[in-house]
Amino acid sequence: MNSYHEKISKILRIDKTKLVTVETALNKATGKTDVLKNIVDENESLVRARLDSLGLGRNVGAFEVYDALISKIEADDMKIFDSLNLFSLRNPDTGQKIVDFVKKLHPLKKGYFLKHDKAIEFLQKEPPKKIMEALGYADVNEMIKNEDLLEVYSALRFLENPEWLNGTFFKQYESLQPSDFEERLVEMRSLDQKWVRAAEKFVTKKYHNVSHLKELGVIFIIPIFLGISGETLRLISLLLHYSNEVTFYSDIIKASSENNLKFATDLISLLRGDVIDHRLDTKEGEPLKFLVIQRYLAKGDENDWRLFEPHINPEAMHWKKAEDGITEAERYLSSSIQNGLCFWEDLDWVGDFFRDEVGRDLLVSFNLVDTVMTLVKEKEMIKYLYHHQEALWNKIFSSYYGQEVLEKRSRDSLLRGYFEI
Repeated sequence: MNSYHEKISKILRIDKTKLVTVETALNKATGKTDVLKNIVDENESLVRARLDSLGLGRNVGAFEVYDALISKIEADDMKIFDSLNLFSLRNPDTGQKIVDFVKKLHPLKKGYFLKHDKAIEFLQKEPPKKIMEALGYADVNEMIKNEDLLEVYSALRFLENPEWLNGTFFKQYESLQPSDFEERLVEMRSLDQKWVRAAEKFVTKKYHNVSHLKELGVIFIIPIFLGISGETLRLISLLLHYSNEVTFYSDIIKASSENNLKFATDLISLLRGDVIDHRLDTKEGEPLKFLVIQRYLAKGDENDWRLFEPHINPEAMHWKKAEDGITEAERYLSSSIQNGLCFWEDLDWVGDFFRDEVGRDLLVSFNLVDTVMTLVKEKEMIKYLYHHQEALWNKIFSSYYGQEVLEKRSRDSLLRGYFEI
């Protein structure tokens, strides 16, 4: 074993012997060597370059690095806020201004989505009572006639009881067939102000004012802002992320439509975000198995066993594209940013250990999303690392096979939950 095994296994929190086994299998399958060593060398080069641009030396302490990255995010966030002429996050048009900006960065694409007529039918069969009450309707057909269908569906996520939503309303999806879907453009919007009061408790409790509906191809903002530092950049990154995610899942749903018997089962599995729930035993001489994990499991349990198995993560792939979009954003802004938004380019998988005040090694993520989410949650003393760690797994695989193969394996093997190399 070498020092690069030590570094990568420490970041990923996996046994060094397991990492060597993964490297040996990937070397044999591709004929490549020194890939992990090159990753560690590239990581070191990127860390040094970014520390230099922040005016820090390589031997700086963990909290100084952390504070410098947070300060960079705060400054970038403020520049974007000012350049978009947002004035105040409380203004009614703020959400739509941010949506319009994101559409410039990432023009919306076509996808394969549930027909509106079928969506209406589901509302008629299982009327959403809390939504109707909030809008003042006693009759579901009257609501359907007068309200925007996609906004009503968006409100299902934050107004209706999750037990009713999953146990009753979404149970109707078991009857869906490919003929219930059609091709149309993804929609991104800021919801009407009428939803603000109804959604306030949800947003304040979960700090979650942006979401999406994969099956309907809609990405939406609830126009409620808490005035927290980093909020604008967080929102832009989430909208870009969902833009990539919605089209990614649309491709899988369309591919699944070729098998009518499994279509509804596959669709529901995708919407639930299912991941493999049993260990895959690999006997000696058998191909190495890579899991496809479509969620950030560490968000719920940082010691989930699947995190310590070889895997790729489509979520990290969508975030990388979102970060790439943000680094391109500067050309649309009215004023330049010190060190530029290109500072964050190719840092999704980058991070290293730095000493704290008592000499302990602390992992500091240079990942833009980890940094902005840490800033938003700063008062709660929550530091994010898992976006960086999952991106590193993707970096390892793509360094052997390329980004195109990473994306193809993610799409083709997501429902199965794993693939072999």
